[in-house]
Amino acid sequence: MSLSDPQVPPWYKQFWPWFLIALLMSSVTFSMVYLAFSIRYFDGSVPDDYYKEGLAINVQLEKQQRAEALGLAAELRIDATTGDVVVTLDGDERPERLDLALKFPTDGARDRALVLTHTREGHYVGTLERNLRYRWYLQLQPHAQDASGQQPEWRLTGEAEFPRETSLRLTPGL
Repeated sequence: MSLSDPQVPPWYKQFWPWFLIALLMSSVTFSMVYLAFSIRYFDGSVPDDYYKEGLAINVQLEKQQRAEALGLAAELRIDATTGDVVVTLDGDERPERLDLALKFPTDGARDRALVLTHTREGHYVGTLERNLRYRWYLQLQPHAQDASGQQPEWRLTGEAEFPRETSLRLTPGL
């Protein structure tokens, strides 16, 4: 080595080793954050009976076709202060009780079910424990136990944002 050669600094004083180390550390950090989020917000895996659930779609479509054939539709009103639910059912059928399923789009733990009782011709009432907020999917059908062990034979559906001042129309949804 001669005196005219420039002196090479040690590796830890150079740019490129630190750049490569930072790149590797950022990918490790991102991977750990992603792993933590995926564990914390796990939304379930594919159910074991996914094939049967897929076939059940045809049953749901048949229920909606049956509701349309019966000429069924409903007006639903939920009082924002008391939680009272009033349904007026139009059509050829008047079961003693109705099941109202309120499904939250992103969190199944927030889903609610309510049994509405028949008070007079076409009018059904029930009460929610807590007020609704945000967007919900609604399904109205005859009470399952009233169908003598069989599946309910019709279904009306709707979608609404709560709290809501006006009534909501539930239809067969075809």
